[in-house]
Amino acid sequence: MGDGVKEGPVRLSEDAEAVLSPPISAKRDHRQVLSSLLSGALAGALAKTAVAPLDRTKIIFQVSSKKFSAKEAFRLLYFTYLNEGFFSLWRGNSATMVRVVPYAAIQFSAHEEYKHILGRYYGFRGEALPPWPRLLAGAMAGITAASLTYPLDLVRARMAVTPKEMYSNIFHVFVRISRDEGLKTLYHGFTPTVLGVIPYAGLSFFTYETLKSLHREYSGRPQPYPVERMVFGACAGLIGQSASYPLDVVRRRMQTAGVTGHPHDSIVGTLRTIVREEGAVRGLYKGLSMNWLKGPIAVGISFTTFDLTQILLRHLHS
Repeated sequence: MGDGVKEGPVRLSEDAEAVLSPPISAKRDHRQVLSSLLSGALAGALAKTAVAPLDRTKIIFQVSSKKFSAKEAFRLLYFTYLNEGFFSLWRGNSATMVRVVPYAAIQFSAHEEYKHILGRYYGFRGEALPPWPRLLAGAMAGITAASLTYPLDLVRARMAVTPKEMYSNIFHVFVRISRDEGLKTLYHGFTPTVLGVIPYAGLSFFTYETLKSLHREYSGRPQPYPVERMVFGACAGLIGQSASYPLDVVRRRMQTAGVTGHPHDSIVGTLRTIVREEGAVRGLYKGLSMNWLKGPIAVGISFTTFDLTQILLRHLHS
């Protein structure tokens, strides 16, 4: 999508520059890293908890051959509630929190650091990055976070699609997978995850940062209101998740192959199986409409929480 920002460096507002500009001392550097880690952890936890029931439902459809529809999705939610109780809708959310807190903390913090590094390299120190480095910073942040936290993502997917009798807790999942399927299974599906996170994280951060730049340029206000941040984040989530969704389906199939009866296959093999058995559109984009509901909500909450927490911490420090 077009950036819409005039050529040449664009000076950020005083508030935004204080949050985004490179550290000027070792003390400030440590403080900014810790601030980014804390803000990212809180952002990820709130966002994922808010959409956990929808996320679990989406994963169940992704790893099965059932045809997806909104009616079937809400029927699954309803019968899960009747048969297993209200809190079963958040089954696997503890594993999600164990994964998403470090993942989001690392991703947001890495994004800030990559922006600083690329800004210095391209000569945009303290200023808004141009489109290409902005996209690259988001993609690199996603790769960094996914690489460091991947086994936790696999555990979360396993807990989401299995009955509670199979795995009693997170550590039980690790033990059973290691014992029954081998340690290498903990990284099964890692390649499609990394391939998918490049367009997802890259486009998400790029879209959000671009919309904020456009807002500063055309509104005359240095900072968007919280509801505007939510809208910008929702747009970012919609674009990022739509671009990477087929690889998300593939990685879920590969992650849960040991408990769903699907073969442990390669990326290409998994793609072929899905297309052959379910069709290209119905199989590779199964559950996308639910992602269009939960994704923008989650990403909107995530970006907004991160920004507002950063600003709050900066004011507390000052």
